[in-house]
Amino acid sequence: MAAGMGSRYGGLKQMDELGPSGETIIDYSVYDAVKAGFGKVVFVIREDFEKEFREKVSNKYRSEIEVVHVYQAIDTPIEGIDYKTEREKPWGTGHAVLVTELVIDEPFAAINADDYYGIDSFQTMARFLENEVSEDHYGMMGYLLENTLSQHGTVSRGVCQSDDRGYLVDVVERTKIGREEGKVYYWDTGEPEPLDPRSPVSMNFWGFHPDVFRHIRRYFAEFAVNNKDNPKAEFYIPLYVNNLLQEGLMRMSVLETSDKWFGITYKEDKPIVMESFRKLHEEGKYPAKLW
Repeated sequence: MAAGMGSRYGGLKQMDELGPSGETIIDYSVYDAVKAGFGKVVFVIREDFEKEFREKVSNKYRSEIEVVHVYQAIDTPIEGIDYKTEREKPWGTGHAVLVTELVIDEPFAAINADDYYGIDSFQTMARFLENEVSEDHYGMMGYLLENTLSQHGTVSRGVCQSDDRGYLVDVVERTKIGREEGKVYYWDTGEPEPLDPRSPVSMNFWGFHPDVFRHIRRYFAEFAVNNKDNPKAEFYIPLYVNNLLQEGLMRMSVLETSDKWFGITYKEDKPIVMESFRKLHEEGKYPAKLW
């Protein structure tokens, strides 16, 4: 998912050069996906920056993996959806997954373009999609909340609860999470509410069976109608995941990973991420030049 406006960061961070040889975060995700055995990458982008995106990012992968581009716009045509609102930004991550329906007919993972998920995470997800996913069994990578915060402002995270079998019970999207005096809080309602720093959180690394599209379309149709007068409402992936859980239509495995997530939310995060990539190359986790 690479159609975000990058409003907090101040630019198209999906194309920012962060690795020692000018690699983008997307370069690492695609590299890790290829090594884990994925066979196709679908980029959800805005049409107005497709030319630059192809030239700087996606063209370099064509010899290694099938590459597809899909546009996410405010009124992307979707069967059964009648848009009746004026908006400045697309409808969110759930909508981003939905616009790929016509080009995906196999089990798939959904990730953000501006997050680094780690080598083990892609391998773990690949094994799940190969051996366990089904029409009513999906998966998500779980990261410790305290390992996913920015030092330079609040972040959005899907805070998860799972049962003793490792199945997701609930996921709540918290849009303003940060540290204050050594503790972790969220400010969604204006007043600070505490959070367990070791809570598992979703970083939007999901594994789905293609049957999920019929459910997403139904939920989004209802959401679009209910929010026709709310131009800032966003249809997040955790929203339809929760709906599926509440209706008893699927199980969601919380997949553990030894990797530490990192990404860029604010410009001030950039030096930290660049240093993290430099260390990964020095440790031999990646070759001197990825592509």
